[in-house]
Amino acid sequence: MHEGISVLQLNERARTIFRDIVDSYLTTGVPVGSRTLSRTGGLQLSAASIRNVMQDLEELGLLEAPHTSAGRVPTEQGLRLFVDGMMQAAEPSAADIAAIEAEAARSGGSLEDVLGRTTSVLSGLAQCAAVVASPKTETVLRQLNLVPLGTGRALAVLVGADGSIENRVMAVPEGLPSQALEQAQNYVNGRLSGLTLADAVARLRHEIAGDRAELDRLTANLVEQGLASWSSDSSGPVLIVRGQAHVLNDVDLDRARALLEELEQKGELARLLDEARTADALRIFIGAETRLFALSGSSVIAAPYRGADGKVIGVVGVIGPTRLNYARVVPMVDFTANRLSRLMA
Repeated sequence: MHEGISVLQLNERARTIFRDIVDSYLTTGVPVGSRTLSRTGGLQLSAASIRNVMQDLEELGLLEAPHTSAGRVPTEQGLRLFVDGMMQAAEPSAADIAAIEAEAARSGGSLEDVLGRTTSVLSGLAQCAAVVASPKTETVLRQLNLVPLGTGRALAVLVGADGSIENRVMAVPEGLPSQALEQAQNYVNGRLSGLTLADAVARLRHEIAGDRAELDRLTANLVEQGLASWSSDSSGPVLIVRGQAHVLNDVDLDRARALLEELEQKGELARLLDEARTADALRIFIGAETRLFALSGSSVIAAPYRGADGKVIGVVGVIGPTRLNYARVVPMVDFTANRLSRLMA
């Protein structure tokens, strides 16, 4: 296989035949034969002449022949060449724009709800799984309740200003008196309510350092560790995946099953999307170009979106078979990212 093939290395005949094969395959999913191209192509060439060019393209690593067919399909390297050097992306259709706009503009629900709805629409339009990664909004502390559970454990119930409730079992020093939990709870609710978790931790540490925490050292450390742990959790990205059922439309059930398993690897998926986030522009990953989707041979199209200050804060994209309609889906993902940017402004 030849690495780094450029479109400029192909003559006009080879480019036309290669483009016709890719266009046909992305539309139908069926391998393309020389006889079909000789009947439908615009070059007025014999099947034998076309077959010779196809052989050259195969030797360059741009085409391959599936075992079950005499036709050819583009390789992942061929798709990369097509996407980077030959694809002509159109603007999103009016219907696609209207569908995305309708969900992004619909009132009601949290930001996470809006992101989820918009991602669901993108999934339906692209007939792929869709994903969005966004920063988790910082929890503002309203109330903390601490309930002893027995030796060495306590239940912490954190109530956010938005009404959210999170429960967590915390390890506490054995023999810690129940009054210490009550003292910690009263301190948090009296001194730290109304602050984000990060700010609450900062204020607690400041007051501990100045011996103004009104708590003994053991209880103060307990509160600090609990709030710091919650603050760390709340700073991670929110990852929303929608439309996994579209994966089952792939006629290759083994590949579909592999993709569903890959979509469950949320940590790896978040890291992949972070590549698009740091790239500062739309990215296309094809098949084995990503370790995560190497087994299923899937493609990812992802674009960053920005906050009010213009900085990238999240990523939206679709995940599907390498046989995607890139010319349609790429501008659709790009438009969705721009719409989310306007939503955040």
